[in-house]
Amino acid sequence: MGVCGVGKTTVAKACGEQFCSGFVEADDYHPPENIKAMRKGIPLTDEMRWGWLDRVATAVLAEQKTKPKPIFLACSGLKKSYRDWLRRALGQMPVILLTAERGLLEGRMTERDDHFMPPELLGSQLEALEIPEERLEGALHIDAGLPLRSIVSIISNHLRQKETAAEN
Repeated sequence: MGVCGVGKTTVAKACGEQFCSGFVEADDYHPPENIKAMRKGIPLTDEMRWGWLDRVATAVLAEQKTKPKPIFLACSGLKKSYRDWLRRALGQMPVILLTAERGLLEGRMTERDDHFMPPELLGSQLEALEIPEERLEGALHIDAGLPLRSIVSIISNHLRQKETAAEN
């Protein structure tokens, strides 16, 4: 999870490959009206997100039927209420927050030309972000400026530790 430009898709895909597991890109499930709003630089409201989150959860559940767990989900999950919404549908899930300096995010967003999210919306995402707490949500915070291989290794170790703790 994290704001736009932080690398959620790249990291989730790499983790899915590392674990020979599934991957879901939440952006693929935005309804056309959400995409239209974002292309115009209009931030999404909570009301615009609930149906989208339902579609995302349905996609994850479908992926779970065809792939071994874990399923890696690239989703902004900016607010605790959004993450709680997903938990109600999917059950407990580790939360990995990718963080980065604003300059890195802006640079990444400016470089990409195949995404509907304009750099102008970064500010609204940073404002909406409710940082998940380790104690309350079991969240792991990772600097998105690290090399991808390091990020995947950190996540892999974290998930293995959680698995071991659950077995004991």
